Amino acid sequence: MDDVLRPLLVIGGTITLTLVIGWLIDRALRAADRRHPETRLWSLLRSCQLPLQILLGSAAVQISYAAWELSLGRGDVIPKMLATLTIASAAWLVIRAADAVGENTLARYEARTDDLARARQFRTQLTMLRRVITTVLAIVASAVAILLLFPDLRTLGTSMLASAGVIGVIAGVAAQSMLGNLFAGLQIAFGESVKIGDTVVVDGEWGTVEELSLAFLTIRIWDDRRLTMPVSYFNSRPYENWSRGGHEITATVYLHLDHATPVPELRKRLQEFLLGRADWDGRVWSLVVTDSTPTTIQVRAAMSAKDSSDAWTLRCAVREELIAWLRDHHPYALPRIPTAPAALPPATEHPAP
Repeated sequence: MDDVLRPLLVIGGTITLTLVIGWLIDRALRAADRRHPETRLWSLLRSCQLPLQILLGSAAVQISYAAWELSLGRGDVIPKMLATLTIASAAWLVIRAADAVGENTLARYEARTDDLARARQFRTQLTMLRRVITTVLAIVASAVAILLLFPDLRTLGTSMLASAGVIGVIAGVAAQSMLGNLFAGLQIAFGESVKIGDTVVVDGEWGTVEELSLAFLTIRIWDDRRLTMPVSYFNSRPYENWSRGGHEITATVYLHLDHATPVPELRKRLQEFLLGRADWDGRVWSLVVTDSTPTTIQVRAAMSAKDSSDAWTLRCAVREELIAWLRDHHPYALPRIPTAPAALPPATEHPAP
């Protein structure tokens, strides 16, 4: 009975002490957050409380287990499990701390700058770095934990390291697509081709870059659908980035009208309509005849907007207004379909009406 009761008392006391230490650390972080309201770092670090308590508890129990020479019988696997839990919680703690520092750095950077493009680029780079750190830590922690649980694999690992060159070539060939996406993601993150928050047109779909991972990029389309594509696509195929070089964009509306259309009056009406629109940024506007056919002319109205969202709204509003104005004031300017009796062969008589 004593062989079981003593380990339970030692482990229970160690866990209780760990919980008290974790509670004191959380109180200290709260106090620091109240004293320094200019930064979010201390409040973000509170998210590290759970992995910190698990790390302290597993490490303390492991030390107590060895110091008191505790044992629960032959083949005791508790030390190995505690060591694995310590490694996993340490990796978890580092990931949470890195996320907290990254979020605080991003918030301070966005507060200091008014350049939205630079802020989005920094967010993209920070997101990619966090994903790389998380992946690397998870792989390293898993490898160390496996070696602790299965000591016999150390000999196998030594043999594998001896033939690392051959294994590296085989792994490179097998994971060529994955590695290609990984390097493409790093190139996108630290380049300026596309960033989180950019408005892009890919395969005829218009949307906003919402998420960037190590292998895939998610685009939120205007109708709230999500388009997920491999990041290597953006390094190998052309696409439109409407946020590149600034958010301003020129919206265009094409109308097919009759040759008798009063273009100067239509141009004046467009100017009057734009002056009352909040989504027109006031930079440029124009209305010109861009093409003609035997039956119609093509009129293009161009208006500048501060971003793609306003450009879409302005385009729809201008198209609706110009058509309605022509219908009410110059109905003859709308396109017409000429009709005539069908031409019949010379030997065929016209049917009786």
